[in-house]
Amino acid sequence: MLNLITDPWIPVKCKEGRRVIAPWQIAESDVLFPDWPRPDFNVACLELLIGLVYMATPPSDKKDWKARTKPDPEGLKTALEAYAPAFFLMGDGPRFLQDYDKLDGAPNPVDMLFIDSAGGQTMRKNLDLMVHRHRYKCLTLPEAAMALYTLQDFAPAGGAGNRTSMRGGGPLVTILDPGKTLWDLVWLNVPFGQPSMMKDLPWMRPTRTSEKGKGPVRPNDGKDEKAPPFTVEAFFGMPRRLRLVGDEQGITGVIQKPYGTNYEGWQHPLSPYYRMKSGEMPLPRHPRAGRFGYRNWLGVLIVGKPSREDEEGLEHRALILQEWDGMDRPTGKQVSVIVAGWAMSNMSPLDFIFSRQPMQICSAEAVRRVKRFIEAAEMVASMLHQALASLLDKGEARDAQREEFYLKTEPAFYEHFRDIAEGGNPAEAWLGEMRDQALSQFDVLAKPGLSERGMKEMKAIAEARKFLSIALHGHGKKTGASLFQKLGLPVPTTKAQKKGQAA
Repeated sequence: MLNLITDPWIPVKCKEGRRVIAPWQIAESDVLFPDWPRPDFNVACLELLIGLVYMATPPSDKKDWKARTKPDPEGLKTALEAYAPAFFLMGDGPRFLQDYDKLDGAPNPVDMLFIDSAGGQTMRKNLDLMVHRHRYKCLTLPEAAMALYTLQDFAPAGGAGNRTSMRGGGPLVTILDPGKTLWDLVWLNVPFGQPSMMKDLPWMRPTRTSEKGKGPVRPNDGKDEKAPPFTVEAFFGMPRRLRLVGDEQGITGVIQKPYGTNYEGWQHPLSPYYRMKSGEMPLPRHPRAGRFGYRNWLGVLIVGKPSREDEEGLEHRALILQEWDGMDRPTGKQVSVIVAGWAMSNMSPLDFIFSRQPMQICSAEAVRRVKRFIEAAEMVASMLHQALASLLDKGEARDAQREEFYLKTEPAFYEHFRDIAEGGNPAEAWLGEMRDQALSQFDVLAKPGLSERGMKEMKAIAEARKFLSIALHGHGKKTGASLFQKLGLPVPTTKAQKKGQAA
């Protein structure tokens, strides 16, 4: 029967082709990245591998981390094998990420393991437009294992009593990627700590259920206020009470019972968090549907609140980003950050985002400058959105133009980000690029057929273009002047001001 520690079951891309490996083989030098057929599986697989290393052989501190950056397949194999009894997918004993007790009831189709599968109510009401029904009659054991982990890791709302993951449904995930081997990626993201006990894995004990009257589960049960905001259970949470049905040939069904573990107060080391008010419980961030770009950086890749609120701890980038940036894990100053997650609308999946964003270690002043560049782009995008009211009705068409602005200015922003990280201040160049893009987008929509419009409509378009240009050149106290001040540029003087100065 499949053992997820000792048996090969994870498909991976290699320097030459593709193969299937056991977890300890991530330390082999030719292994590059998971190669499941679904992007959510690949991201969840990264978290699983990081969690396994954190469980068995984490670095105790930065010095220990640096001393063990060189991959050691045999050492990793030995460390992981001690936990093998807890990682059988099927059998009479404890089962990986499945309820400690044998659950009774009729099995559900294996489709239920996939976040983008249609639930029973969705199928009854024939609402499965963006989700799918009846795709899989049977899963291989490796497929079932990865689907099971992905569901427990990202679990959305699932009806009465079926809990979300400890980060809520479809959490935002940020993973450092040095762009080398899979081992380099995994090791860079393993939090500092000590090896875990096998009993710390939630399927090795009776399930902590959450029926009415039973409180939520907190790290260390909340007994130690100085304890870290997570244990190994952060990587192996069990919000859903599940038992797989099948045999060595494959998994054909899933039994589910409500009221799995209800997590509260946990902070996953690979996700950003925020607080609505100082002193309140941190909440995990979630992605929104659509492309993730620089406009989404604030509060995720760099701190986005004003400095006073930062000191109150209202925003927390993922712990692993803080350790790399603030403690300077010795990997060089540049990495990519994988940003991924399911964008959800309650129980319904909207989109799975996957993006690689550039990141560098920056000084405090550079971070402030990057924030101002992003905020300035938000101001220009809003100016453009307002100006386009003369051409487009409010709604999707105008919102699409806002997205177009961010997309077209993204290459320039990334170039300026690298410059800022090295001590530069390309504020004038950034302003010019944003100005050119905003005016160009307006003109592309305004010019075709302009002569065929009515006089009143032509006048409104001309005035909108004029005021947009004026603001982008620094005039107007609430618009142009604020934009220039945001970028730290001198606000242009008006003719009236020049005349007054001359007098």
